[in-house]
Amino acid sequence: MKKIVIPTLLAGLMASSVVFAALPAAIKDKGEISAAIVPNYPPMDFKDPATNKITGLDFDLGNALAERLGVKIKWQETGFEQMLSGLTTKRVDIVLSGMSDTAERQKAVTFIDYFTSGPQFYALAKREDLKELTDLCGKKVGTSRRTTWPSEIAAWSKENCEVAGKPAIVVIGTEGSADARAQLQQNRLDAAMQGSETIPYLMSLDKGKYKPVGLAISKQFTGLGIEKSNTALVTAISEALQGMIDDGTYGKILKKWDLEQGAVEKITINSGQ
Repeated sequence: MKKIVIPTLLAGLMASSVVFAALPAAIKDKGEISAAIVPNYPPMDFKDPATNKITGLDFDLGNALAERLGVKIKWQETGFEQMLSGLTTKRVDIVLSGMSDTAERQKAVTFIDYFTSGPQFYALAKREDLKELTDLCGKKVGTSRRTTWPSEIAAWSKENCEVAGKPAIVVIGTEGSADARAQLQQNRLDAAMQGSETIPYLMSLDKGKYKPVGLAISKQFTGLGIEKSNTALVTAISEALQGMIDDGTYGKILKKWDLEQGAVEKITINSGQ
């Protein structure tokens, strides 16, 4: 009896072989790719409370990407501040942890942009006085000081509050999203800011507790980071991710996490500003 090869499966295998061949020799020799991750930003990266194991969009994408590349993936938990230095010192091969692609970060790292989101304000649902973005003028708003969001809030406030003769937003830098959320619950903040991809997740966990205030104030690209001189790895991963978009693997993973709104149709390099 003749064996029948399914064309799409054959095409997928051929594509994987081509991508594997494009990998740097160091990665092919060790048979794995090391990825830095900070699992504290659900649903992008976090630990399942029931199992304490890493999960999230980036985790699923990374595992699927490694399979496409024909290697294993070794996840390395690290601090946010150590992620980019981990690339430049070659402790890790990639950063896959919901990192925003910015012009400043591009000075040291090449970003393969695979997702879009934006900084969005949210508040406790009981705050009936906070309905529109300009209602935040003069209020205390907290956000992680490790991100670009404090400066973005200040710029937005200048353009929309001060120009209209309203008091500026008081920006409070926090230790992270969880800290901002805790201060919000303690009424030390009037509102907070997080990526638009995380707010529906928060609202699903604590129904009726939070509400978004307005839409995202800007659009940001989320990028997979690679050390700038490692051009072969940039090419291999870009092609693999585009293949995942084309065959639907990427879309299925985003759908699992209810993040289809952040999907990109084409993989780009250093699109962040």
